[in-house]
Amino acid sequence: MLEQIIATKKEEISTLVLPEQAVVTNYSLYKALKNKNRSVGLIAEVKKASPSKGVIEPNFDPIKTAIGYEKGGADAISVLTDIQYFQGSRDYITEIKKHVSIPVMRKDFIISKAQIDETVRIGADAMLLIVGTVPIRELKELYEYAYQNGLECLVEVHAKEELEELLDVFTPKMIGINNRNLKTFKTSLEQTKEMGEIVPKESLFVSESGILTSEDVQTVLRAGANGILVGESLMRAASPEIGIQTLFGGEKVEANT
Repeated sequence: MLEQIIATKKEEISTLVLPEQAVVTNYSLYKALKNKNRSVGLIAEVKKASPSKGVIEPNFDPIKTAIGYEKGGADAISVLTDIQYFQGSRDYITEIKKHVSIPVMRKDFIISKAQIDETVRIGADAMLLIVGTVPIRELKELYEYAYQNGLECLVEVHAKEELEELLDVFTPKMIGINNRNLKTFKTSLEQTKEMGEIVPKESLFVSESGILTSEDVQTVLRAGANGILVGESLMRAASPEIGIQTLFGGEKVEANT
């Protein structure tokens, strides 16, 4: 699946036309997660569909969802922009940025500087970089290019070997451990438990995928996670606010305004 997605990305890049620069206010994802609203920072995901689950929210309204996340006390928002596999759009970022005052991260398969230029133009505050999409040294170049252009990066790994390979080359400010195996698409919080032990203390550590309940939140918190990225359980909730409240077991927060 990953190889197929990367092949599609290469085709998209060959015909990429950069949009006009969006005029928006930018916010730091790193600072938002450091100054989190609850015991663990929440990146709430705007996500219509995925290859493994199909359409998650038939009545998808990205702006309404994002506004609800902010009202519910999310620290940041992640937005799927991949069209073919996740039914996303880069336009969602620009529109959402007009309606919220918390960081917005682009979640896509970024493998080129042209995509980073695009990410800057659409107004994103941060973006995802995935270990395994390009060689590690190329990933480091993309990481550095992003920061040079005012974009923060969450660098995602899916296996202990990937994390070790990453740390041999550089130490990102933010490391995401994805609990989903990209080869089998099976999800287990054991990924966070196992790899959390070797995430450097100076890196902000985010656990991603498979976090569905307040018990799951406590599990990754005990494993050392500073933040969590949650999509499916929030998208399936009666409302974004209810989804967040349920996820945190009623843990109170003064909602953002």
